[in-house]
Amino acid sequence: MRSIKQPGAPGAERIQWVEARGRAFAFTLEAGLPLLEAVRRGFAAEGFAGGVLNFGAGALGPFAYVMPALSKTGENAAFYSDTFRPKGVTRTKLGSMTLGMRDGAPFFHCHGLWTEADGRASGGHMLPDETVVAEPFAVEAFGLDGAMFTAEPDPETNFKLFGPVAAASTGAQATSRAFAMRLRPNQDFAGCLEAFCRAHGIARAKLHGGVGSTIGARFTHGGATEPFATELAITSGVIEAGSSGALEAALDVALIDYTGGLAEGRLVRGDNPVLMTMELVLVPMG
Repeated sequence: MRSIKQPGAPGAERIQWVEARGRAFAFTLEAGLPLLEAVRRGFAAEGFAGGVLNFGAGALGPFAYVMPALSKTGENAAFYSDTFRPKGVTRTKLGSMTLGMRDGAPFFHCHGLWTEADGRASGGHMLPDETVVAEPFAVEAFGLDGAMFTAEPDPETNFKLFGPVAAASTGAQATSRAFAMRLRPNQDFAGCLEAFCRAHGIARAKLHGGVGSTIGARFTHGGATEPFATELAITSGVIEAGSSGALEAALDVALIDYTGGLAEGRLVRGDNPVLMTMELVLVPMG
């Protein structure tokens, strides 16, 4: 399997996880607000301080983002591009987001694909402090109670990354078991989730959110992304018994690589290792 040498030694715990409670809900982002504040308000209205969300068509402007890039210093296995600030209104196609805490304040990690006002199709990593909701648009969210994604220094990758930590209950209405998770580098995305479900006696599960990166990508439709550094959003994810009876993860994703190449599709099981991180919420079904 493909692997990338990280600057730090791999920690023993390859899946960071916290079991919590949660609930799925939908809300509409308010125009004119910074995207971070619009999202924070939507979660707070349901009693949640954090969680994950997915979205489709939306409108952002002003808007700022970075793309994956090669590391210039060698201090990281890959890095970010300079900041892009397209003029006008950018129309999102899809995206996923993790809402958590960084340095004691709300923060998000968000990847998506979009079309800029001049017609250029692009994607990448949205910047919370420079992105504003241009028109109201709907999102599908999952709030967490008892866990929070918190940004902490990660010695393995030499980045400050979101990972789940236990948090005090806020008393929000939470109807489902939920596992807040972070997958660490150089392990197969699908295989990791399948093994986790087997170990925890979970026969069927659905993913919510899903922000991270893979080492290139191999798709079931036969396509492949060769450049190794990607920014990826999960658009749909289910783990359930396949035709053989064994658990299989069906993971539909969209990504941009460091050359600007865009790709969408279902990942091949066993051939899509994590590059830096993969944040998601796994919810057992039935």
